[in-house]
Amino acid sequence: MAVRMKDRFLNEITPALMQKFNYTTVMQVPKIEKVVINMGVGEAVSNSKVLDAAVEELRKIAGQKPVVTRAKKSIAGFKLRENMPIGVKVTLRGERMYYFLDKLFNIALPRVRDFRGISNKAFDGRGNYTLGLKEQLIFPEIEYDQVDKIRGMDVVIVTTAKTDEESRELLTQLGMPFAK
Repeated sequence: MAVRMKDRFLNEITPALMQKFNYTTVMQVPKIEKVVINMGVGEAVSNSKVLDAAVEELRKIAGQKPVVTRAKKSIAGFKLRENMPIGVKVTLRGERMYYFLDKLFNIALPRVRDFRGISNKAFDGRGNYTLGLKEQLIFPEIEYDQVDKIRGMDVVIVTTAKTDEESRELLTQLGMPFAK
């Protein structure tokens, strides 16, 4: 499945992008560098079992063990102390990255209720795309009966593109369902 997306990138998308943006070498063509999935678990401050569930869910979704993120500084209003666990994240590269993107574009996003495509406005100006998901249930690995709480997550797709236009074209060619 992941090999399919990578082959398409190398054999179809790279030549198309070279022609569209008039690149002179293959090395100028933008590619996806990494995908970072972050799940903020604020209630982990009071209940550490919630963090374990989030780690397990993200491990199933990404196929890789996530890292627990900790608070950088104390915030009294949130009853937060420095170094308290407050979330989990995982960075995907290579085969796992392509596998996750294929699953996200073709299986998970179409399962979102009232899905009309994702926003064109979430680019950061340097060719990276950030996507917020409201629930983890859209992924086929997560079973509805075993979920204790619905959690959202952020998916950041980091590309080597210099502009948002190049990045948008790359993601569109890979099959990202942008809203018309």
